[in-house]
Amino acid sequence: MSLVKQLIAAVLTVLIGLASGTLFVMSDSGKSMLLRQLESHALDSATHLGLYISPYMAAKDSATIETAVNAIFDSGFYQRIAVTDPSGEPLYIKETAPEISDRVPGWFVSLVHIDPPSMERPIAHQWRNVGTIHVQSSAGYAYERFWEGAQRALLLFAVLALLAALMITLLMRYLLRPLGAVERQAEALAHKTYIEQPELPKARELRSVVEAMNTMVRQVRQMFEEQARNIDELRTIAYRDPLTGLLNQRACIAQLRARIDYERDFGPATLTLMRLRSLAEINRACGEDSTNHLLKLIADSLRELADGQSGNSLIGRISGSEFLLLTEQEPLKSLRPRLERALEQVDAQIASLYDGSPVPQRPLLAGISHSEDKGSAALLLSEARLALSHAEEQGERIFEYTDNTMTQENRSQNWQQHVATAIRNGQVFLQYQSLMDGTHQQLHGELLARILDEENEPCPASRFIGVARELGLLDAMDRATISTALSYLRREPEGIRIAINLGQDSVTASDFAKWLGEQLKNLPAPERVSFEINETVILNNPERVQALRAQMRAIGVTFGVDNFGIHPRGFSYLYNLKPDYLKIDGSLIRDIDSNDEDRFFVRSLIGVAHNIDVQAYAEHVERNSQQQQLLALGIDGTQGYLHGKPEALN
Repeated sequence: MSLVKQLIAAVLTVLIGLASGTLFVMSDSGKSMLLRQLESHALDSATHLGLYISPYMAAKDSATIETAVNAIFDSGFYQRIAVTDPSGEPLYIKETAPEISDRVPGWFVSLVHIDPPSMERPIAHQWRNVGTIHVQSSAGYAYERFWEGAQRALLLFAVLALLAALMITLLMRYLLRPLGAVERQAEALAHKTYIEQPELPKARELRSVVEAMNTMVRQVRQMFEEQARNIDELRTIAYRDPLTGLLNQRACIAQLRARIDYERDFGPATLTLMRLRSLAEINRACGEDSTNHLLKLIADSLRELADGQSGNSLIGRISGSEFLLLTEQEPLKSLRPRLERALEQVDAQIASLYDGSPVPQRPLLAGISHSEDKGSAALLLSEARLALSHAEEQGERIFEYTDNTMTQENRSQNWQQHVATAIRNGQVFLQYQSLMDGTHQQLHGELLARILDEENEPCPASRFIGVARELGLLDAMDRATISTALSYLRREPEGIRIAINLGQDSVTASDFAKWLGEQLKNLPAPERVSFEINETVILNNPERVQALRAQMRAIGVTFGVDNFGIHPRGFSYLYNLKPDYLKIDGSLIRDIDSNDEDRFFVRSLIGVAHNIDVQAYAEHVERNSQQQQLLALGIDGTQGYLHGKPEALN
């Protein structure tokens, strides 16, 4: 029982006890008053009867005495009337057994004892004592009158008790309302949610409690934010180029491999590699500060080139003079104008640094390569470097690496029609990759959506995802995946738990939330499905994702953050979003068994998750040594080829 209820109960108990005592005193007083009234009434009756029958008592006229006594007795107010002569011999006695009306409950009669008073009056006639009249009131009459009074008192007591209880309850709840808010604060704090009370109570003791609780909440929140800042600083030191703020070489190559080698639905990609050929010469001629400003300008130019992409772009500085930009595949004819503007900006900046002196020719070069469905990150980077070499040899600013044997399937109208038809008809083939805990128990299977090619074989995402993106069918692809997955859940009540990825096109679609609610309505076991959203998509669409999260929580569906830990804006959003779990990006896991910085950073990310009661999982785990390190760091689950290749969701 809550403190408020206990206080209300205690006050009501005291008041009821006080009221009960008052009622008892009043009842006893009322009983005494009733008995005195009966005594007075009996005495008056004896007096009046005596005045009437005194001559007959003197004459000992029993018949007249009997008639007079019966007339009075029949009124029902008396239990016994006796008329005696001066010697005490009865002239006439009229009495009846006590009769109590049915209107008086038996328990009341048993509880309350009433002994009706008996009064006597000596009677004189012509200055001579002629006898005595004895009158005893009726017990039934006494009980009836007393019960009527008790009923009124009890009714009044009940009404007043209810009003008092209501008033005390409202008053106590109002006065102790801050304690309820403190209780909610404590419960929220236990779940790593920080709530402060803006209004302080007027009572000094309660004000002190609320102020102390608010202070504690602020301190705990500050600790979390300080931890987030420290981790962000560590990430900057370990994975960011200190001059430009871009990813450094190790982080950039790790993420490039994660996006290209693991088929994470990135689709066909374009890699642009920029090289500042005359870095040493510019540094000598213009000074370190001017050269640093130039390098920052190149970084800003790459960020501008990445604008307009879906958020999956990758920008990094992979050496002192080389910069990398990975975007969704884009033909050179649309990329070239923007790329040339960026190069011209750098040329203009270099010219201003030399201030009329001879400027190095073609100081900044760009090499471009494109990924294939079976290509690798190493091959893509190697081809971009070859393009740079060709640009330098042939005196060009921009050179695109092309392979004459490269398949044109993605550009084929027949293939585009095939992809569009498959997606629109919901003809998707689902595979899943298992997420396992430390005891090798499956937590869920993350779904991988595929379509069947002309030979009715599942094709990798890189073969069709670019086409789906160009045709604006990524949202339709997600919906087809969800429909097929939910059909599996309804068809297989004992099947596995599944996790479904949602892309940016679905998150930003105006009708997606309503559509998803209809699909999940009446789902037999909503806890068997979870949805995951890329961290970048979450940060780009916080309000929409927050609304989706609230909708999923209400239905009972779990929610996770995918590719966690690599976005430069940090992870303070976790405080408001409060997902059920997060998956640490695979680029941070690749060298976890050999790199101290990765281990320390991943341990910090796991700590952030656990501090707000969120499960932390790791992606792209391939080796036992990786898993052992992750388990030692406190990871809750691992996913990757270590646990097997993707399996078909039957």
